[in-house]
Amino acid sequence: MKFNSNLLKKLVTVYGPSGNEGKIREVIEKEIKDYVDDIFVDDLGNLIARKKGNGKRVMVAAHMDQIGLMITHIDDKGFLRFTNVGGINPYTSLSQQVVFENGIIGVISSEPMEDMAKLKLENLFIDIGVKSKEEAEKLVNIGDICVYRSEYGENDNVVFSKCLDDRVGCFVAIEAIKQLKDSNNDLYFVFTVQEEVGLRGAKTSAYRIEPEIGIAIDVTGSGDTPKAKPFAVGLGKGTAIKVKDNSVLTHPKLRQFMVEVAKENNIPYQMEVLEFGGTDSGAIHLTKEGVPSGVISIPTRYIHSTVEMSSKEDIINSIKLLVKILERDIEI
Repeated sequence: MKFNSNLLKKLVTVYGPSGNEGKIREVIEKEIKDYVDDIFVDDLGNLIARKKGNGKRVMVAAHMDQIGLMITHIDDKGFLRFTNVGGINPYTSLSQQVVFENGIIGVISSEPMEDMAKLKLENLFIDIGVKSKEEAEKLVNIGDICVYRSEYGENDNVVFSKCLDDRVGCFVAIEAIKQLKDSNNDLYFVFTVQEEVGLRGAKTSAYRIEPEIGIAIDVTGSGDTPKAKPFAVGLGKGTAIKVKDNSVLTHPKLRQFMVEVAKENNIPYQMEVLEFGGTDSGAIHLTKEGVPSGVISIPTRYIHSTVEMSSKEDIINSIKLLVKILERDIEI
């Protein structure tokens, strides 16, 4: 399988923080509309694409939104104060560029600090290079959201980019939609909104779809960098099949089914026991009377930074596993 660099680059360069997913939704809709039977946008903004079948109703979820910074105050000199939209680390953010939806660029800096170990978001500000509050207000308003600004890059082994969380999950779902040929299952691919602020899109869309099986596609961390906390997931070792995170204990029968499919098709995989974080499966599995749910995870370094990193082979193996799972009758 050839790695579709152009598609991934397109996905990660589109503006789409939580609550403002319109532009990335348009890109994804154009990419998949000719490969599905139905496609629509629900009231919260989730993009739902259906490939009809007579088997089990399966919901595959990947979130479109990315983390961001929302402007809360503009001072007399035009410097911007902000709050987080999703998980923003002050140390990761310091001295980084950001960009607003209208293209305005800024840089994050901090007040003078005697002890940088005490750095918090409240000590940071965004400089957009203006001279006054009045000048700033012509460009940026209270409530506007900016996102990290960085370039997409790759080599033979990995991709480097902002917001692989979770545009790479969207990439996996899109490529699976295109490759699926024969599936008896009734498939709902949901590109969800507002995952980074509480799994909100997955919650509402699962309530509407009433799936019998739920599968989230998202990133996970890695334990293979120098002096990393012990974690049995690393880049280049295969796709990851989740056992648990802070939002879900994956359904044991579904998890075992995923492992069996990987083994039968010689797809490299790792078992993921994550001690923090969560994915859309955390909302899906609690819908109504409960939904057996699992997760295919893409091992990723430096999550929620300006330059996240994933293995091309792991991404390809995630696509292969998802396709093979969806082509099977899922009996659990």
